[in-house]
Amino acid sequence: MATVTFKNIPDDLYEKLRQAASTHHRSVNSELIYCLEKTFKPMRASAVELAEKAQALRNRVTVERLDTAEINAAIHQGRE
Repeated sequence: MATVTFKNIPDDLYEKLRQAASTHHRSVNSELIYCLEKTFKPMRASAVELAEKAQALRNRVTVERLDTAEINAAIHQGRE
């Protein structure tokens, strides 16, 4: 495995990293590796997982659905 040294990390950024590490019960080094993996090795979601996430988002919507006439009226509003 490679070893990397980070220099000149802004104090506020390091503090956020340190707090995140503490929250997740990890060392600062482990938290940094986790963040890098999350960024550069994203997990691929299956079609089922994506559909479940989409359904969960739809379930959070509290407004009534618009019908086709309302959508068309909004599209043409101000165009006549």
